[in-house]
Amino acid sequence: MLQNLGLFGLFLGCLLSATVIPFSSEALVAGALLLDYSPWTVILVATLGNTIGGMTCYLLGWLCKWSWIEKYLKVKEESLAKAQAKVGKYGALAALLAWLPVVGDVIAIALGVMRTRVLPTTLLMFVGKGLRYMVVAGLFNVIV
Repeated sequence: MLQNLGLFGLFLGCLLSATVIPFSSEALVAGALLLDYSPWTVILVATLGNTIGGMTCYLLGWLCKWSWIEKYLKVKEESLAKAQAKVGKYGALAALLAWLPVVGDVIAIALGVMRTRVLPTTLLMFVGKGLRYMVVAGLFNVIV
C-alpha cells in the first residue's frame, strides 16, 4: 500500500492510526524511510497526519455525549474519567502525551470533553507526535 500511495499513504495511515482504529504508524514511518523518502519529509507528513487524526478524537470528545463515546468508541467511562482528571490538572499540556499507545486516544477525547483551547492543544499534540517520529526515524537510522 505505502509503496503505491507514497507520502499520501503515509499521511492517511498515520491519520487513521491516531483515531480509534488501532495499528502502528511507526511501521508506516519505517516503511517510508525504507523507500528512501527524506527523513524530515517523512517526519513532517507522519506528524501532520497523526495530529489531524488526534484532533479528530478531540473533536469527537467535544461534540459527543459520554454515553456515545462509551458505546461507539468503546472507551470506558472510568478510563475517560481518569484521563479527564489528568487533563483537568495539566490542561492542554496533556496533548503532549496524545501519541501514547492505547491511552493517547483517550487523552485526545478527554481534551475535547474538557474543551481545552484548540490552538494550544493542536500545537502541543503536534510537538509530542513530532518528537515521537523523530525518535522513530533516529532509531531506524541506527538500526538500518
